[in-house]
Amino acid sequence: MADRLDTPKEARRQLVPRLELDQDAVGKATEGIARFLGTPRFLIYLTVFCALWLGWNAWGPEHLRFDSAEFGFTALTLMLSLQASYAAPLILLAQNRQDDRDRVMAEQDRQRGERNLADTEYLAREMAALRLALSEVATRDFVRSELRNLLEELEEQREAERAEQERAEQERADQERSQRVTSVDGSADRAASDHA
Repeated sequence: MADRLDTPKEARRQLVPRLELDQDAVGKATEGIARFLGTPRFLIYLTVFCALWLGWNAWGPEHLRFDSAEFGFTALTLMLSLQASYAAPLILLAQNRQDDRDRVMAEQDRQRGERNLADTEYLAREMAALRLALSEVATRDFVRSELRNLLEELEEQREAERAEQERAEQERADQERSQRVTSVDGSADRAASDHA
C-alpha cells in the first residue's frame, strides 16, 4: 500500500495480457452483423435452417438424428439462445455507435444552424445598410430638378451678364455721344470765336 495518498499505486501484473482492440474496426463489424440480423435474408436463412433441423430430427433416419424431439430439440434451443445472447449486445453496440453518429450530426446541424443564422443576420444588416445608402442616393427626379435649377441659375446669370453688357455698351455709347456733343459744342464755340 502507498505510504502517501498522493503517490499512485503500483500497477499490478496481469496474468493474461489485456486485449487491445481497434474500437472503430469492432464497431464496424458489429454494425455489419446487426444490419444483417435485421434483413429479410437473415430471417429466411434462419427459417430454412430451423425447418431443416426440425424436419431432419423429426422424420429423418433414426440412427442419423442428432437432436431428440422427445426432449424438445434441446440442441436447437441452445443454439437459438446462444445466437440471441450474442445478437442483443451486437445490436446494442451498433445502436451506441449510431447514437454517437447522431450526436455528432446534431452538433454539426446546430453549428450549421448557428452559421446560417449569423449569415442571415449579416445579410439583413447589409440589406438595411444598402436601403439606407440608397435612400441617400440621388434619384432621377432629384437629379432632374437639380439640373433644372442649375439651368435656371445659368440662364439668370447669362441674362444678368447680357444686361450688364448692354448697360456697359449704353454707357459707352452715352459717353461717346457726350464726347461728340462736347467736341461739337467746342468746335462750334471755336468756329464762332474764329468768326468773331
